Amino acid sequence: MNTKLLDILAQKYDSEEEVATEIINLEAILNLPKGTEHFVSDLHGEYQSFQHVLRNGSGNVKEKIKDLFIDEFSEKEITEFATLVYYPEEKLQLIKNSFNSKQELNEWYSEIIEQMIKLVSFASFKYSRSKLRKALPKQFVYIVEELLYKTEEFTNKKQYYSKIVQQLISLGQADKLIIGLSYTTQRLVVDHLHVVGDIYDRGPEPDKIMDALINYHSVDIQWGNHDVLWLGAFAGSKVCLANIIRICARYDNLDIIEDVYGINLRPLLNLAEKYYQSNPAFMPKSQSHDSVSDNEYDQITKIHQAIAIIQFKLESPIIKRRPYFNMSGRLLLEKVDHDKNEITIKGKTYKLENTCFATVDPIHPDQLLDEEQKVIDKLLFSVQHSEKLARHMNFLMKKGNLYLKYNGNLLIHGCIPIDENGKMEKMEIENKTYAGRDLFDIFEHYLRQSFAKPEETDDLATDMVWYLWTGEYSSLFGKREMTTFERYFIKDKQAHEERKNPYYHLREKEETCRNILTEFDLNPDQGHIINGHTPIQEINGENPIKANGKMIVIDGSFSKAYQSSTGIAGYTLLYNSYGMQLVAHQHFHSKEDVLQHGTDVLSVKRLVDKELVRKKVLETNVGEELLQEVAMLKNLMEYRYMK
Repeated sequence: MNTKLLDILAQKYDSEEEVATEIINLEAILNLPKGTEHFVSDLHGEYQSFQHVLRNGSGNVKEKIKDLFIDEFSEKEITEFATLVYYPEEKLQLIKNSFNSKQELNEWYSEIIEQMIKLVSFASFKYSRSKLRKALPKQFVYIVEELLYKTEEFTNKKQYYSKIVQQLISLGQADKLIIGLSYTTQRLVVDHLHVVGDIYDRGPEPDKIMDALINYHSVDIQWGNHDVLWLGAFAGSKVCLANIIRICARYDNLDIIEDVYGINLRPLLNLAEKYYQSNPAFMPKSQSHDSVSDNEYDQITKIHQAIAIIQFKLESPIIKRRPYFNMSGRLLLEKVDHDKNEITIKGKTYKLENTCFATVDPIHPDQLLDEEQKVIDKLLFSVQHSEKLARHMNFLMKKGNLYLKYNGNLLIHGCIPIDENGKMEKMEIENKTYAGRDLFDIFEHYLRQSFAKPEETDDLATDMVWYLWTGEYSSLFGKREMTTFERYFIKDKQAHEERKNPYYHLREKEETCRNILTEFDLNPDQGHIINGHTPIQEINGENPIKANGKMIVIDGSFSKAYQSSTGIAGYTLLYNSYGMQLVAHQHFHSKEDVLQHGTDVLSVKRLVDKELVRKKVLETNVGEELLQEVAMLKNLMEYRYMK
C-alpha cells in the first residue's frame, strides 16, 4: 500500500462520508450503459464536411429526435428540429424571420424550449447527473436543471416552471438557451470521438479541424501518414517540411502554410522565379482555379518545382546514412542521364518529360545550392516558431498514438506490415529486429524522441519520422516504394506503380485479422480492427466491412479529390452499448443547403456487430480506470478511517 499516495488522496476527501459517497457514485457509474463512440477517418482538411458530421453525430441526433417525437412530429418537422440542433445560431435567424408577430414567436419559444429540454433529458439517460451538469450551458445550469427534473404531479409548481420559461423569453435569453441546449445535445449523443488519422493535406482547412478537436469534450487521434509528415516538419525534419509544402502546392493550398500558420514563402518564391519556368507536370490541382490569377497559378507551379527538387535532394543523404532503410533504389537523381534525358529504374529505361533540373549538379546531384540551403533553413525556422502550428502539433502529439487499443478494438490508420503468409514482417533498426506491435512501439518511440528534440535535425529519430512517411515497413505507408519522382517525370504509368503490402488483400481474411488482434493482446472473438488510409471503392462494389466483420475500413473519402472514384463522401462508425453501425455519407454541398432545404448527407447505415448483452461502462477502458480509482478509495477508507 502506497501510504504517500493515500495521504495525497486524503487531501481531496475531508471525511469518511465523502470517500464512501464517491465509492458509491463510481460503482453506480460502472453499471451504466457504455457511451457512444464516434469514429472518423481521413478528414484531409475538409472542415465543412467534418463539422457537419460532428454536429449531427453521424445521424445520432436525428435518431434521438425520431425516437422521442415519432408520434408527435412529421418527417418534415423532425428534419427542421434536427437542423436547429445542428446549426442553432443560423437556423434561429431563419425561423424568427418567418413569424409575423412577437406573440407567435414567444409561443414558439415556449414550445421549442420544452421540446429541447425533453431531448436533452432523453439523450442523457445513460449519464450521471454530474456528467450531465458538465454538458449543460454554464450560464443556465440552475434553470435547466430545474426544468429537467420537474415533476407534473405537484400542480402547485406548474406556474413556477411556466414562469421560468416566460421570464427567459421576456428577458431576451431564449435564443442563448436554445443555442446552449443544442450544443448540449450534440455533446450528449457522442461520448467520445476517435479520429483514425489524416487530418492534414489536400483539403483547405485542416487548421479549423484542429481547433474543433482542441475544443471537443473527449477525443483521441491515431496519427495518419500525413499527420506524421506535419509532426516531422515541426520536429526538425527538412525533408518532411519539403513534402508538406510540395503537397500544399500540388493541391493549391499554400494559404495554409503562409496565411494560416504565418510561414514566409517569399524566399522560396524568389528561388523558384529565378530557376523555374511554367511546367504542366507541376500545375496545381486547383479546386477553384477561377479565384486564382494566371500569375498566381504560374507562381505556384514554379514553387511546386523548386520544393520538389529540394525534397529529392534532401532524401539522398538519409538513404545513404541509413542502409537498413533499404531505399538505395530511390536515389533517382543519381540515375538520371542528363545527356540523353532518360533514366533507368529496375533495369528498364524511361524517357524523361517535363524535367526541371536547373539546380541539379550531375556530378553531385544531391547537393543543395547555397540558395536552396538558405531557403529550407529559413522555412524550418519559420515552422518551428509558428505559435499556431506549435499549438496544433502539441495537441496532435498529446492526443495521438500510432495505434490504440480501446474497448477491445484496435484502431490503426495504415496497416500492419505482414508478408504473403500473413506473418509479421521484420525490420532491423540499429542491429535490433522488430515486428508487429514491437515495430509500432519503436516507431512511436522515435517519433516522440524527435518531437522532444526539435533542434536535432539529422539524428536517427528524425530520419525515422520520414521513414514512417515513405518506408516499405512503415505502418503508415503500406507500400514498397513511393514513386513521386516517376509520377512527375515519366509518362509510362507502369513506372508509377506502388506495390501494396500484402496486408491490403490479406485483411479480407478473418484468420489474418484474428492473428493481428492476438498480436496486440486483444480478444479475437470480440475485437475488431478499425482502419483508415485506403479509400473504399464503393462505386465498384467494394465492402468496407471485411473478414466476417473483424475489419472495418472507414476511409470513404471525406477528401473531394477521391469522391469521383469512390462514389461516396466518407464513412463513419458508431459504437454504442447495443453494438456497431457503419454510416456512409453522400457529398456535403454546404451548410446553407442544410439550413434552407434540410438536406442531410447520411446514406446507409449497416449493422456491423450487435451486442448480445448490452455493454456497460464496467467493460470499457473508462471502466478499468474507474475500477482502479475505486480500489484506491477503498484502500484510503481502510488506511484512514477503519483502523
